Amino acid sequence: MSGTLRGMAFMVLATLALIIMGTIARTIATELHAIEVAFFRSLFGFLVFLPFFVRYGWGPLKTERLGLHALRGLLQAVALLTAFVGLSLIPLAKYVALDFSAPLFATLLAILLLGEPLRFRRVAALAVGFAGALVIVRPGFIEFDTGTLCMLIAAASWGIALVVIKVLTRTDSSVTLTIYSTIFTTPIALVAAMFVWQWPTASQLAWLLLVGALGSFAHVCQAQAFKEGDVTAIMPLEFLKLVWASVLGYLVFAEVVDVWTWVGGAMIFGSAMTAGLSEGRARVPATEPLARAPGRQG
Repeated sequence: MSGTLRGMAFMVLATLALIIMGTIARTIATELHAIEVAFFRSLFGFLVFLPFFVRYGWGPLKTERLGLHALRGLLQAVALLTAFVGLSLIPLAKYVALDFSAPLFATLLAILLLGEPLRFRRVAALAVGFAGALVIVRPGFIEFDTGTLCMLIAAASWGIALVVIKVLTRTDSSVTLTIYSTIFTTPIALVAAMFVWQWPTASQLAWLLLVGALGSFAHVCQAQAFKEGDVTAIMPLEFLKLVWASVLGYLVFAEVVDVWTWVGGAMIFGSAMTAGLSEGRARVPATEPLARAPGRQG
């Protein structure tokens, strides 16, 4: 099997694992508050990295940009918490479609804050992407609900976090970035969860552990996919998340995806992929395109 085919296989696994994780998390959120579910997702995601300290000691924690890591952790905590609340309130496919917009916020902020060039292709991609979000939300035609608002806040927060990640990758390794993200995100999520705390049962704890394991597994598969295969072959497979979400949303929650979610989701995804691939071609190889930056702990 060629490297690109292996990469595509890893990306299929990553998208499926993320949607299964979201389905389980949403089911548990009918018994425990979504914010508490988000905390356990972050906690179990952190525990995965404990073997790194056993093997490498405290080396991965060495950084000269602790403040930026803290800011990234805060932004990621906001994104994680609002995303899980949104997940518990809106259809699974709509959640995924709106989640596609995060790289668009990142691209816009990179232009505004980092002075990146304002290319026609990027502007067009941004315009199409945000138009896609309007197609899904349809203000004035359907009620603008809390779940949709939470997802837009989550996407915007993660978009800002991607810009911070972009700066951090110039000096710190991906392992350092990932470990610090969980170190800062987990206690923030715990503080939020304390206001709605309910002790989980043994059964619920087992499902929460599975949520954390699936999330970490998905991100490892995603990283391996980009390592093995070409970006142009791997990136389109991200759209499978909308397919899996539609299937599982129907089978588990009896949700029927309307055509506007598909249209808007395709517009957002296509524009984010175009912006990311365009940026990747114009960038020095050492820097990671925003659309391919490490995924949120969602």
